[in-house]
Amino acid sequence: MNKAKFTRYQFCNTTNKDFASTLLQRVNNYFKENELERTGNYKLMIKAILIYSTYIATFMAILFSNTEGTWMMFGLWAVLGLLAAIIGTAVMHDALHGTFSKNVKLNNFFAYSAEFLGVNGELWKIQHNVLHHSFTNIEEVDGDIDTNNLLRFTPHQKRYWFHRFQLVYAPVLYGALTIAWVGVKDFVKVHDFNKKGLLRGKNKFSKQMRRNIFTKVFYFSLFLVLPMIVLNQAWWLTLVQFVCMHFVLGLFLSIVFQTAHVMPQTAYVAPQPEPKIQENWFVHQLKTTSNFAMNNRILSELIGGLNYQVEHHLFPNISHIHYPKISKIVAQTTKEFNIPYYAHKTFAGAIFRHFQHLYQLSKPIARVA
Repeated sequence: MNKAKFTRYQFCNTTNKDFASTLLQRVNNYFKENELERTGNYKLMIKAILIYSTYIATFMAILFSNTEGTWMMFGLWAVLGLLAAIIGTAVMHDALHGTFSKNVKLNNFFAYSAEFLGVNGELWKIQHNVLHHSFTNIEEVDGDIDTNNLLRFTPHQKRYWFHRFQLVYAPVLYGALTIAWVGVKDFVKVHDFNKKGLLRGKNKFSKQMRRNIFTKVFYFSLFLVLPMIVLNQAWWLTLVQFVCMHFVLGLFLSIVFQTAHVMPQTAYVAPQPEPKIQENWFVHQLKTTSNFAMNNRILSELIGGLNYQVEHHLFPNISHIHYPKISKIVAQTTKEFNIPYYAHKTFAGAIFRHFQHLYQLSKPIARVA
């Protein structure tokens, strides 16, 4: 496919039509019968306030605690990275999907969590909501499986000699994810999305470039320059701690998202000569997505229900607080129609299988289990 001209794939929704209509009807009935909103509730608001409060308190501790022990300071920066990841998954993610609250202004307010973390929220919505969610695991369209050949995620991708070591260096690249994101990725995406016709509206390119510049100046001034000025330590040590914070943030986010799609059992679609997929969109999401640790309520709260990735991909317009209940409907319906429903019992087990997948694809002849 010509990358200079973005083409949307079309799904054959007449295939498995009965399954899709039955699933939609059952989920709709669940909300109607229980008189529930599809968005978040007051509990989600309380969680967001608690997470942000803890994040701000940790940053204040870094700036004003006068911690002399270097390792204690590294620990605080690491905690800040973990909390930033939780903001991204438990607050920002729902807000940018428009499911945090039924109040549009409140959704938009918490959507600025992206800018608070140094990321352009509008570009994230194109990358995640439009491309990843619509065309999951489809080569040359889903950017989440495109690593510019640094990693081999699918059996359709070309294998290079250095991929034999990807099991070793993958965690390093995962840790570098967000530092690259806040540094250069958003600028690259503006050009990429503009060429593909994904930036619509008058002066959209220049507006997004200005937004990038403002976001980066704000973020680096607050979280890097300010600590360099305030902390009683060498500037380079603060820089190292800042990078370590991002390593924790990037590694955590990468593991959460990769264990949902880059797995041995999930399907991958090679580039197609025609932009048509001979499968129902709902079934495609089930074949390319996997859950994990569905009984771990603490983990589910911390990562915004992203351990229920199947339900999230089937119903991205529904808040994560509803996923545990909806998952029972999805599991039952897929069983009745003999449609795959992938899930791993534990998070550790899913991580193991992900890296097992990377190892399999590192071989000259890769076989996907």
